[in-house]
Amino acid sequence: MSRHPFNYDRFEQINRDIATPWLTNDEIANQINLFTDESQDVYLSALEVAVRMAIEDYLGLPIIPVSYRVYYGYEGGESAEFDIPMGSLNGVTIDAVKYYNQSNVLTTISSGGCFYDPTGQKVICSALPNDVNAEMTSPIIVEYTAAASDIGTYPVVKQAGLLMFTHLYNNRSDTTEANLKHIPYGIDRLLRPYKPLVM
Repeated sequence: MSRHPFNYDRFEQINRDIATPWLTNDEIANQINLFTDESQDVYLSALEVAVRMAIEDYLGLPIIPVSYRVYYGYEGGESAEFDIPMGSLNGVTIDAVKYYNQSNVLTTISSGGCFYDPTGQKVICSALPNDVNAEMTSPIIVEYTAAASDIGTYPVVKQAGLLMFTHLYNNRSDTTEANLKHIPYGIDRLLRPYKPLVM
């Protein structure tokens, strides 16, 4: 028998920084040997953000803070624990806990009734209201922000980002006639040890 290991129904990103750079201009210039040509700066900036987001998605950890909205079912009771899908090594801030009441009105729960448990990567609510609409599929909503993780400063993670940057810079299409192969110490090999395991 198998089951979904977490108790959320679905989640979505609601705020993600698509402007703040991670790799510096000097790191990029040194990586692709482009020192004096500034004609591609807009393209390089956009590519750098795409690389940062791809590394974040691969690791499941934010290099720049990311906010999420998560939906949960309700099985009754005054207290509950809510798994969150994406955490951070530097913690999580609960922005809001909301629920649909029996009149289908979205209502915010007092912030004092819920807290983040970093040991289990859960939001724990000790006093849920007694008018949660149990007939809805996902009447409870948690909005939170995962803090920036220090992992973005690790040299091995930055090197993986630079490798990805080089690949995307040199291959501006998803088709090729060349017989491409992964290099032995490529992006996956560099990042795999830092990807959190889900047990």
